[in-house]
Formats: sequence, structure tokens, C-alpha cells
Amino acid sequence: MSEVSKFNIFSVTGKMKILHFSWMAFFITFFVWFNHAPLLGAIADSLGLTKAEIKTLLILNVALTIPARIIIGMLTDKYGPRITYAALLFLSSIPCFVFAMADNFAEAAISRFLLGFVGAGFVIGIRMVSEWFPANELGTAEGIYGGWGNFGSAAAAMLLPTLALLFGGEDGWRYAVALTGLISLVFSFIWYANVSDTPKGSTYFKPKKIGGLEVTSKGDFLFLLIMKIPMYAALALLTWKLSPAGVNIISDTAALMINLSLAAIFIYDCYSAYNVNREIFTTPVPEIEQYKFKQVAVLNILYFATFGSELAVVSMLPLFFADVFDLDMVVAGLLASAYAFMNLMSRPGGGWISDRCGRKKTLLILTAGLAVGYGLMSMIDSSWPLIVAVITAMACSFFVQAGEGAVFAVVPLIKRRLTGQVAGMTGAYGNVGAVFYLTVLSMVSYQTFFTVIAATAVVGFITLFFLEEPKGHMAEVNDDGTVELISVT
Repeated sequence: MSEVSKFNIFSVTGKMKILHFSWMAFFITFFVWFNHAPLLGAIADSLGLTKAEIKTLLILNVALTIPARIIIGMLTDKYGPRITYAALLFLSSIPCFVFAMADNFAEAAISRFLLGFVGAGFVIGIRMVSEWFPANELGTAEGIYGGWGNFGSAAAAMLLPTLALLFGGEDGWRYAVALTGLISLVFSFIWYANVSDTPKGSTYFKPKKIGGLEVTSKGDFLFLLIMKIPMYAALALLTWKLSPAGVNIISDTAALMINLSLAAIFIYDCYSAYNVNREIFTTPVPEIEQYKFKQVAVLNILYFATFGSELAVVSMLPLFFADVFDLDMVVAGLLASAYAFMNLMSRPGGGWISDRCGRKKTLLILTAGLAVGYGLMSMIDSSWPLIVAVITAMACSFFVQAGEGAVFAVVPLIKRRLTGQVAGMTGAYGNVGAVFYLTVLSMVSYQTFFTVIAATAVVGFITLFFLEEPKGHMAEVNDDGTVELISVT
């Protein structure tokens, strides 16, 4: 067996080189995306921000990522991961530098909103990894990519406060944030110079049309439109949070204008999807080219519950431990970091189990564990021994992140030429989940918050019975009309 064909994590050649460059690119996007979180105290003091303005920055940071993941998915499928990731890393450095130089809330808010786009980088690597690894290794490879890359947010939490102190002075946070932008800028050139979209001799299949996800039946087209609604609803929910009914950052008039714009964009999005798929209303799609959109819908719901809950819980867990167990915030933050730390092994573990035990069976077990885990977390109170509460959170975290790995072990096995768009939609649902859960948290107790997550996990478990185990081959048609079969088992 040649070096290229082996799955050797210590190798830096062939497909393993691509995997390592991919997770590093993803790591940097999360390092940049969450560079503000551990520095919020210094940022607030420097810019004179109120608590409402700080909360607004947190909301703005995730707002743009929902549509960005859809857009980046389309661009990845059309132009390839090499140029798309390079462009994203390069362009994301600009609002990062602007945020570092911000003198007031308005400048910080606009640059933070634009930085939400960097959170879409995850989608690009999903397509890249799927091009280089066979189906029997894909779950493990995608899990390593997602788990190790996702650790960028934890790395930011650990490293940036120390860097800010090393730079020193009132502007230490600015230099720390600017450094993350410089890393992103430099790596954009390193990435472009060292990767290729496919192994030599392989075909990079592109969608027939750009502008919307292709589906292969009239029923699936209607299903696609229905599944778009929660993404726009999440953006409307964010608008409500910013309005006088929420944190009162924008006026009722501004909120109305945003909602009208969202309605107009939704109508255009539906029309664009129709334009891409209009042929299915007159000409049946050949059976060999068909895929079932219900596969995508189930994965969307599961990622809503897994990654959506992870983003929400990572945001609130330090405060939860501090409030429930009356801890210093530094200690609470260290204990809560154990939840994010699990990403290093849990997400690759979920993909690895999926490769060996079957996609559907793995998801059923992990989603059941997810529901039980959050059910237990809803019972935590001050009477619990602290160590038991931390172990419970870490155990729950395993099922959350392993579930994410198992979801993206299936995504690339649906339709190769649409992998970026499928990953984009599924990834966007993760952010929709985060918006939903964080909004719930702002209205209810910690216990109810965890109960709501557990309930959505149960819904995800039920939908899994509609998922079909990927088996056999998926077909893609070359430009010359010949059919290429890609194994999904």
C-alpha cells in the first residue's frame, strides 16, 4: 500500500497533507471568529461599551454566518475549495483589522457583523476532504477536520488574553486581535500555494447551475423551500433581539425595514431556487442522477441540535458554573473549557465510529446520548458535587461533538457535486440552532434551557428513522456524458 493510500495521521504527504492544511485553515477561521470573546472586558473598557452593547456584539458575531454558509457552499462547489478558502481567509483579515482599530461601538459592531462571514469557512473544508478521502475513511477524516479546526475558538480563549497582557497597555487587546487577522492573511497565501482541489487525475464535479441547491423531484423542491424558512426566521429573531423589544439597539422602524428586506430576500431566494430547478417540472431527472432531499433535511435538524447547542452552551457555561456553584469567573471559565476541549477527540471519534458501525446506527446512539446528557444537565443544582457536574457536562459534550462528526460523515455521501451547498445548509442550521437556544436562554432558567435542548434532541432522534443508510454508489456525469460512480460505502 502506498503512502498516499494509508491513513497515517503523522504523514504530511498526499491526502494527509490536504487534511492537515484543511483543519489548520478551519482552526484559523474559528480563531479569528471568536477572537473577541476572551477579550470582551478589555474591549468594553476601551470603547466604553454598555452591557447591552456587549450582548449586541455577541449577537452580531453569529448573524451573518447563517447566509454566509449558504453562499460559501455555492462558491465552493462552483470555484473549488482552493481558491474559495484562500479568498475567505484573505478578505476576513480586513474586518478583523478594522475591529482592532475601532474607536466606538458603531465601528466595532459593523466589523463584528462582517466577521460573521469567516465562520462559513468550515463548509469549504468539508468539500475538500471529501474529494481526497474514500468513503470508508471519510467520517474519520471529516471528524478530524471538524474537531481540530473547531478547537480554534478554545485556543483563542486560552491564548489571546495572555497575548494582550504581553503586548501590554490599554491597546493590548487591539494588537492581539490584529495578530489573528495577520495570521489569516498570511495563511491565505500558504493555503493557495500548497493544496489542490482533487488528487491528480480526478474530476472536480460542479453544479449544473449556480444560485440554489439542485433537487431532483417536485416534492423535494417544496421540501427545500420549507427548510429555508427557519434560516430566515432566525435572522428575524436576531432582529427582534436588537429591537426595542429586546436590547433596544435599533429602532422599531429599522427592525421593520430589516424584516421587510428579509421577506424580499426570501422571495428572491425561492425564485432563484426555482430558476435552478425549473427543468424538473417538465423533464424527470434520470434515476441514476437522483438523490433524496429528506437526507439533507434530517442532517439539518441534527446539526441544529448538536452544533447549535454547542455554540449556545459554550457561550453560557462559565456563567452557569459561576452562578450555580458560586465560583470565581476565572475558575468557572476553566471548568467550562473542558466542554470545548472535548472537541479534539470527540468529533473525530464520532466520525471514526460512523465509518465502522454504520452512519444511521451511530447517529441514533449519539443522538439518544445527547438527549439524555442534556436531560441530566437540566437537573444540576447547587446540591450536586461540583466534580459530578463537570463530568456530566463533559459526558454530554462527547455526545454533542461526536454527533457533529457523525452528521458530517454523511453530508459528503449525498451528492458529490453539491457537497459544498449541502454542507452550507447543514452548517447554517447549526447557527440557526444557536440563535434559537440563546434566545430561549434569555427568557428562561438554566434548567429549562437544558430541557429545551434535550427536547429538540428527541425530535432529531425521531427524524433519524427517515434517514436512509448511504450504500452502493452515487453517480456523477462528466462533461463528455460518461457516468462516474463514487462509492459511498
